[in-house]
Amino acid sequence: MNDLSFTVPPWAWAAVTAGICVMLAVDLIAHRDNHVIGFREAALWSGLWIAIGLGFGLVLWAWQGGEVSSTYFAGYLIEKALSIDNVFVFALVFSFFAVPDAYHHKVLFWGVLGALAARLVFIFVGAELLRVFFWTAYVFGAFLIWTGWKMAVSKNEEVHPDRNPVVRLFRKLIPTDPTFHGDRFLVRVNGRRVATLLLVVLVAVEATDLIFAIDSVAAVLAITTNTFLVWTANAFAVLGLRSLYFCLAGLLRRFAYLHYGLAVLLAFAGVKLILSETPVGKLPIPLTLGVIAVTITVSIAWSLIATRGRPADGGTG
Repeated sequence: MNDLSFTVPPWAWAAVTAGICVMLAVDLIAHRDNHVIGFREAALWSGLWIAIGLGFGLVLWAWQGGEVSSTYFAGYLIEKALSIDNVFVFALVFSFFAVPDAYHHKVLFWGVLGALAARLVFIFVGAELLRVFFWTAYVFGAFLIWTGWKMAVSKNEEVHPDRNPVVRLFRKLIPTDPTFHGDRFLVRVNGRRVATLLLVVLVAVEATDLIFAIDSVAAVLAITTNTFLVWTANAFAVLGLRSLYFCLAGLLRRFAYLHYGLAVLLAFAGVKLILSETPVGKLPIPLTLGVIAVTITVSIAWSLIATRGRPADGGTG
């Protein structure tokens, strides 16, 4: 599978990793008081995360040129779009467990750490499989097409976070108190350390994000198998996930048809990945960027126009 190849020195990996750690630390310190995050604050943080993500793309353009930068932007856009679907599920999880608003950020912060770790593993494993076994492209491509189809036809299925196999296994193995104890994940009850309901919520968030991680990493690998580009596109998109949640949590009913656009993007990524191992070869990045931008724009515009007058609340549409 031919793909972009350029030397990424160890210091570049170290610099990006250090930068991500610094940004996470700043975010944690800024929200250490567990205050309820309003729309204005979330919008400012979202703007900052998006500016950082786009700024990194400009750094790549100055360092490696337009093709590398465009490839990163394509991966960043598709990951950012797919992360909106994460917001829907996170809202369902928080609503199901009746998590107080003040604790949403803490759960999402630690959830993002888990999401970054999972994506890093999936990126290197997926890229190596695509490099060694050409037929892996057909498997990943078919998986993305199937996922897109399932997203399009199954969006209104009821979600039960407590039935998640990981959550059920956690509750079976770990003593759990079925109540919240402030923002604590662990407490002592009758001299025994037990997990609080907030930790169960975190496990539910992490378990659902594992599925999203597989979808999103496979979608970006369809654009490029360069691990540095896939990792940075995923990382900078996921870093803004918490702020995106607080921006969109009250507007979810207005995004009634966005899942159709996301389904199209997943299916397109699957077709692109399959074609890369045929005489057609890899589709050009400008075409990929165009399809992603148009699909996102049309699905969001369609949703907003179709839901004019609908009350904006924390529903899921």
